Amino acid sequence: MNFHWNEQQLQIQQAIEKLCEPFDAQYWLQKDQSGEFPFDFHQAFAKAGWLGIAMPEEYGGSGLGITEAALMMQTISGSGAGLSGASSIHMNIFGLHPVVIFGTDEQKQRWLPPLIAGQDKACFGVTEPNTGLNTLKLKTKALKKDDHYVVSGQKIWISTAQVANKILLLVRTTPIEDCKDVEGLSLFYTDLDRSSIDVREIPKMGRHCVDSNEVFIEGLKIPKEDLIGEEGKGFSYILHGLNPERILIAAEAVGLGQVALSRATKYAKERIVFDRQIGQNQGIQHPLAISWMELEAAQLMVYKAAALYDAKEPCAAQANAAKYLAGEAGFHACERAILTHGGMGYAKEYHVERYLRESWIPRLAPVSPQLILCFIAEKVLGLPKSY
Repeated sequence: MNFHWNEQQLQIQQAIEKLCEPFDAQYWLQKDQSGEFPFDFHQAFAKAGWLGIAMPEEYGGSGLGITEAALMMQTISGSGAGLSGASSIHMNIFGLHPVVIFGTDEQKQRWLPPLIAGQDKACFGVTEPNTGLNTLKLKTKALKKDDHYVVSGQKIWISTAQVANKILLLVRTTPIEDCKDVEGLSLFYTDLDRSSIDVREIPKMGRHCVDSNEVFIEGLKIPKEDLIGEEGKGFSYILHGLNPERILIAAEAVGLGQVALSRATKYAKERIVFDRQIGQNQGIQHPLAISWMELEAAQLMVYKAAALYDAKEPCAAQANAAKYLAGEAGFHACERAILTHGGMGYAKEYHVERYLRESWIPRLAPVSPQLILCFIAEKVLGLPKSY
């Protein structure tokens, strides 16, 4: 068991830190206030080749593992970019994993290089308003007609749909009553045709520069060539992207918590009240010390899950645990950062209030903490299913 980064991983961390340097706290504050997508940040990563960190080399990627991808995402978030920076490229890292595994050579050659080069931006269309996490009950339909499918339905909480030109879309190709087990859903990667898709942004609490949306689809024509794998097998395909997604968002939560803790510690050393540093008071010290320990523990679970995934070993329990632990640790670190700053923690100029708003994302998405607890109880502890 080795807890040290190897030389290549250290170089990745240093390169990402250097790439993030021009995009400082003021940059992200401005983006949060304007709500403008960080196009220059996204392009900087595309030009440096990092959008393909976990993509096959033959299609322009780096061919590295989820461990290296998680390290990159943690470093981005921990630079102060937080979930705003991480979410702007997050989909590129894990989203097209089903294509990597189940796509044809023609599809990979057609789809992966433009995504890696930053020419394409993709969004992930799964969640629906009335199904939530009950994915097997999705209602958006795709009817096959000759050489194409016609899709109609609705999706919600679709990130980056305002700026994306591609969508990875999970839809129903067989009626629920005619399905058994996990069949009946199909996965497509296709153009986000705005003549058939209405994208409506959802005003939200944080991460304003990376949009979240309701998506209304009416009569979208999808060529049969854009079907991934077999019709009706889409649910099993997206499962291959869920564990990497949990690992990456957990790494981002750790990075967010670490930058919040760093700012809180710095402030505690500098702020003088009653002729002494407030960091001398145990009421300030102890909560920050707890956050350091919580973040370290969460980080260990993140990279255990990543190592298992890269070794092609079962990792669902560890990926879910990492997401839960990191989400909680990141949130508490951001909360304690505000409390350390006192009233100034409420001021935007100190940035920690933005971190706290963003820290809700890895707690709530892509799966609720309660459902993770149910999963661990059932699948790990062997307790009866509760729902």
